[in-house]
Amino acid sequence: MAGVKDNVLKILSWLPGYVELVAAAKGRRIEDILEAIDSGVRIIGENYVREAEEKFIVIGPKVKWHFIGHLQKNKVKKAVKIFNMIETVDSVEIAQEIDKACASINKTMPVLIEVNSAKEQNKSGVLPEDVEAIIENISTLPHIKVSGLMTMGPVLENPEDYRPYFEQTKKLFDRIKINHDMKYLSMGMSGSYHIAIQEGANLVRIGTAIFGGGVGGRYKK
Repeated sequence: MAGVKDNVLKILSWLPGYVELVAAAKGRRIEDILEAIDSGVRIIGENYVREAEEKFIVIGPKVKWHFIGHLQKNKVKKAVKIFNMIETVDSVEIAQEIDKACASINKTMPVLIEVNSAKEQNKSGVLPEDVEAIIENISTLPHIKVSGLMTMGPVLENPEDYRPYFEQTKKLFDRIKINHDMKYLSMGMSGSYHIAIQEGANLVRIGTAIFGGGVGGRYKK
């Protein structure tokens, strides 16, 4: 079975040069994350602020940190101190909290708007038809930089079935960036990143294909 280093090198060798890899590290051991970093990973993605805090103490700013989970308002002040990007902004309210927290530490936070591309009622994210209005509101906040879009898509077995959701989000991205300086389109995970890149992603969030199945160690949730 391939180890973390081999997995990272394989993925990086396949990724086009314009695509950035986010190693989704929820529940992963610090030693495995450090091995991934030593193998070329430059961005760590975390779903929980508390877990990220513990890892940041050891790893620090040698890599960039992206928040890729659902951010709660009571965690924003801590989050803005650690993360270089928040990929999951899904409301004006959370954006205002981020802006306020960033103002207190004189920081501008790049954010992505999370698009609920499948319009799932039990999922977070902004409905596609509401994304432009949200961006218009958020773009006025002085300590936030709307840098692109992110989508998860529904849970599907066949990677090909993700294609329409990624295609839709790319069309939305292309339309909005005409009037907004957006750079990043974050789509695709371990089972779907090949399809996501074909459909225009330039950020991919990969966990299992790097670290193996399941989560372990002290961070298992």
